[in-house]
Amino acid sequence: MEGLGKIAVIGAGSWATALAKLLMLNNDRIGWYVRRQERIEEFIKYRRNPVYLSDVTFDTARIDFHSDINEAVAEADTLVIAIPSPYFKGEAQRIEVPLAGKNIVSAVKGIVPDDNMIVTDWFASRYGCADSDLLVIGGPCHAEEVALDHLSYLTIGCCDTAKSRLFCKAIAGPKLKTIVSSDVAGIEYAAVLKNVYAIASGMVSGMKAGDNFKAMLVCNAVREMKGFIDAIAPMERDIDRSAYLGDLLVTCYSLFSRNHNFGAMIGKGHSVKAAKMEMEMVAEGYYGTRCIHEINARTVCAPMPILECVYSILYGGVTPRQAFKSVQDAFC
Repeated sequence: MEGLGKIAVIGAGSWATALAKLLMLNNDRIGWYVRRQERIEEFIKYRRNPVYLSDVTFDTARIDFHSDINEAVAEADTLVIAIPSPYFKGEAQRIEVPLAGKNIVSAVKGIVPDDNMIVTDWFASRYGCADSDLLVIGGPCHAEEVALDHLSYLTIGCCDTAKSRLFCKAIAGPKLKTIVSSDVAGIEYAAVLKNVYAIASGMVSGMKAGDNFKAMLVCNAVREMKGFIDAIAPMERDIDRSAYLGDLLVTCYSLFSRNHNFGAMIGKGHSVKAAKMEMEMVAEGYYGTRCIHEINARTVCAPMPILECVYSILYGGVTPRQAFKSVQDAFC
């Protein structure tokens, strides 16, 4: 597409597959990095992702598959990064191709573990990418609902709003509505935090603590999210917009939410280790909880009782019932 050049998807999970489906509607060809060659061969043979969203079919003749990330990056002008955050750094740091002038679109919805950086900051720091070349995709939008052709909404963030609009056109479809924003950092941090709060919501469900308590949890989570984001990335923003509140709500309540389901298992009495082993896909909020805890303790120091509650359960061995007693009286 003019202005964005050739687009390549980096990653082969459910979100990568959903985004590729959208991109195929408006682009003659796309590139696609899939790490395992045998999976590419199955993909081409069956015309579908053999592991994720396998009901979605593709015209694979219009896809340039690569099992070498540098080949995929070299051929593309715009990269849509859709690798789960725990695996992101291991893949992305293998890029040796210069990224100057390429558009980087983060669909990671997580933070870079160990470095405790949002993905756009990581690309700017490691590869010197310009702010105007860094975009982010925000929700609310589950990959499964995109695959089912349900009406969905995405927010595209970039300091260059003209570039955001170009990417909106690249993924446009009859069942997708897009919103443009300049709040790149706010959208990214909201995507991390909503997973943390979804784990908390799932724990409440697993404990059968009731809808009244869950409503108070989510209500207070919105304020907690706003306090942290406003402190770490100050600018005028409306926390009620879809990229913040909307994404939080869908992740806290949807049956598709892996973070909610992960929390629910823990709330029912499963150990954290057992819940992680049971999950077929990554619950990114597990890693996001620790990262935000460390960022907040080191630099922000915002009041975050819900995050600390979840952290004490996931990393401190505190039971959900014990941990939530410490925050319930603070809800207002």
